[in-house]
Amino acid sequence: MKALVALFAVVALMIAPAMGAESAGLRFVLGVVVPFAALCLWVGGMVFRVVWWAKSPVPFRIPTTCGQQKSLDFVRANPVDNPQGWLGVVVRLALEVLLFRSLFRNTSAELHPRPRVVFGANRWLWFGSLVFHYSLLIVLVRHLRLFMAPVPGAVAALVRLDSWLEIGLPPMNLTSVTLLAGLAFLLARRLGSARLRYISLLGDYWPLLLLAGIATTGVLLRHWARADMLAIKDFCLSLARLEPVPPDRFHWLFFAHLLLVSVLLAYFPWSKLVHIGGALLSPTRNLASNSRQRRHVNPWAEPAKLHSYAAYEDMFRDKMIQAGIPVDTPPGTPADASAGSAKE
Repeated sequence: MKALVALFAVVALMIAPAMGAESAGLRFVLGVVVPFAALCLWVGGMVFRVVWWAKSPVPFRIPTTCGQQKSLDFVRANPVDNPQGWLGVVVRLALEVLLFRSLFRNTSAELHPRPRVVFGANRWLWFGSLVFHYSLLIVLVRHLRLFMAPVPGAVAALVRLDSWLEIGLPPMNLTSVTLLAGLAFLLARRLGSARLRYISLLGDYWPLLLLAGIATTGVLLRHWARADMLAIKDFCLSLARLEPVPPDRFHWLFFAHLLLVSVLLAYFPWSKLVHIGGALLSPTRNLASNSRQRRHVNPWAEPAKLHSYAAYEDMFRDKMIQAGIPVDTPPGTPADASAGSAKE
């Protein structure tokens, strides 16, 4: 039901522009007002999240580790899984961001007959996530050519490399296929497992289907609607110069694609999709594990309220006697004698 609700919402966003694509006022709202509002929400949300994370106090070293910490000279330490300095932290973060190292080492647990719990590698999840994220990155870089004139050589080379098979006219981009394949795998994995369906929320299906809608409308716009890319680039350049012009009579799929992208931008900072910032700013990953070399004192901790053993005994003397625990001051002793024994 949650997946159906998310699918219905995405389809409704895709169909809505088709009903008013002939109206100049609605085209201006969908082509100019909505994208700029989404961009402002994205920038503001990202700044808020980063500042919020940066202000969170982290007095202690709490990195998650799976390797030997540096101790004695004859004990071999792991400089990446348990880094001691900034260089090891940088290498660890780079492996995490670029290769999803923690996901590669992830294991799955399955209940087999007898009963018996079997743990095994979960490499398909790592591979599917890697294909999806890198395909999405290449697609984003490819779209930079619509907002830049002249187009940088690196972006142009990436565009040629992405369509080197030259299948169809215009050529089919490889990342368009791999992006949809990666999204299909992640969605099928979540729908095909009863355990994952049970713990999945609407916020787990919505981003996947929203991205699938963006990719689908983009492919249809390129290969089915055969949109005028020169006119679209002129319009995108006007947005980049902050001098927007009223959009021309583009195909309604263009406005559907742009609307879905705007919704994703506005939704991004407040969702699970912002995990790239969390990976870089998480104290479990960006701190060196040097608690044996340095003592880390919490500067925000209030001084502990201490009390003497005599005060402790005054509070629990009767219970201590009932439990057979010897006491220094017997019951009925005057207060000055108790105070004197406490000083001694």
